[in-house]
Amino acid sequence: MPPSDWSFDDLTFTSTTEPGPGQRWSTWSSVQAGRRGPEPRPPWVVTADAALDTDLGAVKSGKEADCFLLERAVPGDPTRSALMIGKRYRDAENRLFHRNATYTEGRRTRNSRDARATARGTAYGREVSAGQWAAAEWAGLVRLWQLGVPVPYPVQLDGTELLMELVADDDGQVAPRLAATRPAPALLASLWEQLEQAMTTMTRAGLVHGDLSPYNLLLAGERLVVIDVPQLVDLVANPQGAELLHRDCRNVTSWFARRGHGDADAAEELFARLLAVAW
Repeated sequence: MPPSDWSFDDLTFTSTTEPGPGQRWSTWSSVQAGRRGPEPRPPWVVTADAALDTDLGAVKSGKEADCFLLERAVPGDPTRSALMIGKRYRDAENRLFHRNATYTEGRRTRNSRDARATARGTAYGREVSAGQWAAAEWAGLVRLWQLGVPVPYPVQLDGTELLMELVADDDGQVAPRLAATRPAPALLASLWEQLEQAMTTMTRAGLVHGDLSPYNLLLAGERLVVIDVPQLVDLVANPQGAELLHRDCRNVTSWFARRGHGDADAAEELFARLLAVAW
């Protein structure tokens, strides 16, 4: 008899199915254990070796990476299928986000060769830099998820490719950015409470988003989700940590104020409350 905790996901399959155009075998088993999503994992995460990854096309291009929709599914088994967002980081030459130094103060590169190559801007250094930003977002998502901050569940990291939960609206479509929405007053008040709670949790842990705005928040039905965290900074270790937190406060409070929630003093009041829980 097999052990009680045995499952089909423990098996390695040999399938007669071959990947078609835009497909590959699931990369779940090939990534390092530390680059797979934190436990307990949501039940929708597909870990079977028999799964195929299908690239369903681009979702958007950002300042530092390109996002695409990916389906991971076991052929013939509709119960083991999941849609995810993939994010592929570009090298420094093709990235539009060039304020690296502001966010990387206080971070260290352990490998001295990597550090030298990154500083010199060599081809290898640019590749290392892209991998570092992908790893930074991975680490940030894992940390925030474990803290209970509403972020997409991080599924896996493979080089410069990050796979994460697809955040959807009530109709199952990709959730819109908060900046593109017009919430009713009651929902607006609820979203503000959710946002302040998320920022409080982060600040209490000594973390600052660093680029928080209505463009880095998704509205999933009535739930606010924080995204785009590769520049997550340490409030204490980064000399500009407090200023970045202050800027985050100004960015989000101004958007809410323009829609009738909060006033001109909201940013300073929020900043003061957050600093109070940080120190």
